[in-house]
Amino acid sequence: MQKSLSFAVIGCGSRGRTYMRIARDLGHTITAIADPSEAAIETMLGIAGDPAPRTFADADDLFAEPKLADVALVSTQDAQHFGHASAALRAGYDVLLEKPAAQSSEEVEELARLADENGCKLLLCFVLRYTPFYRTMKRAIDDGRIGEVISIQAAEGVGPFHNAHSFVRGHWAQTKDSTPMIIAKCCHDTDLMTWFAGSPCTAVSSFAEISHFRPDKAPEGSTDRCIDGCPHAGTCLYDANQYLTTQRRWLGMVRPDAEKMTDDDVREWLKTSDWGRCAYKCGQDTPDHQVVSMRFENGITADLTMTAFDTGRRTRIYGTKGILEGAIHADGREPWVECRPHTGGIEEIPIEEQETGGYAGHGGGDFGLIHALPALLAEATSDFIEGHRIGFAAAQSADEGRTVELTRG
Repeated sequence: MQKSLSFAVIGCGSRGRTYMRIARDLGHTITAIADPSEAAIETMLGIAGDPAPRTFADADDLFAEPKLADVALVSTQDAQHFGHASAALRAGYDVLLEKPAAQSSEEVEELARLADENGCKLLLCFVLRYTPFYRTMKRAIDDGRIGEVISIQAAEGVGPFHNAHSFVRGHWAQTKDSTPMIIAKCCHDTDLMTWFAGSPCTAVSSFAEISHFRPDKAPEGSTDRCIDGCPHAGTCLYDANQYLTTQRRWLGMVRPDAEKMTDDDVREWLKTSDWGRCAYKCGQDTPDHQVVSMRFENGITADLTMTAFDTGRRTRIYGTKGILEGAIHADGREPWVECRPHTGGIEEIPIEEQETGGYAGHGGGDFGLIHALPALLAEATSDFIEGHRIGFAAAQSADEGRTVELTRG
């Protein structure tokens, strides 16, 4: 039987709510919550049940108290991660930190140092490691199905509307308010690259562009807000009026009261919120496509493509005995993994079965992470740093137009 954990939740947004619903279903408890939004606090209280946790409008007030839980879940906005996680570590909490860990490579290294200094465990929410799909791929590598790994190709299709919602209109539209998009969206993927390669990365080169979501690509006659009589409402792929219909699920990512909102409430919200703006006129600094090339210490090379104009993740790993390939959330298909030996033929590899508790988020990875948490806290390391190093180096390379060599202290 797993150890029951108590949680102090810092940030009661979408990710925090998801993790804590799973935690409660697994028998863990919530003893303290902090969020400046009364609506978010109220929603989390409903998840916590009895006994009701202590509530705080400010995380600093929570950390000023004697330790209130085993684990601090930090699921605030990106720009707040470092401050809240460092405060939690100094207060003696083991920390489960939503990605990305911080806004710079230096801050990530500092978090690892603080965890070591205070005898605390620091885990990042790299949930994809805990999905049946990626565990199947990793097992195939470890079992030698394709021999020695030589190179890795991966692609993440963010999804057109998802990209517009989160990285053009949304919380991650400005790098200064969050992190470079290659970190905010693809640090899962750079983490997987290091996991598959089994080696530190030594050099990174990257290119990034905003090719589509810009004013000169806006449909002729489009208005600044989709709800202001735009002639392209109903036909534009990024029409914000879709929050009333086919894209309504995205409301829950930014509004804790989404389930209570009427259509009139949504229309009023679209008149003033960032999510009601024309996706071509938002002034974001995030790219809509980026490529990253990597060289690892053991000689493996890898490349990653991030694009707004596809959906799902695809991975191809080249080995001395064959090719391992798979895709998840792509092409409207179920996840699949196959091996193509160099001797010929195609071998389908069954996806490992894994309990998900009814939570399908991130391919079952959300449930997998929380389910594994008690064991992970007993053995946690700071290996997540490698994926972050790659991401921040990629952002630097794209900005400066040069290859970035990675050094370690």
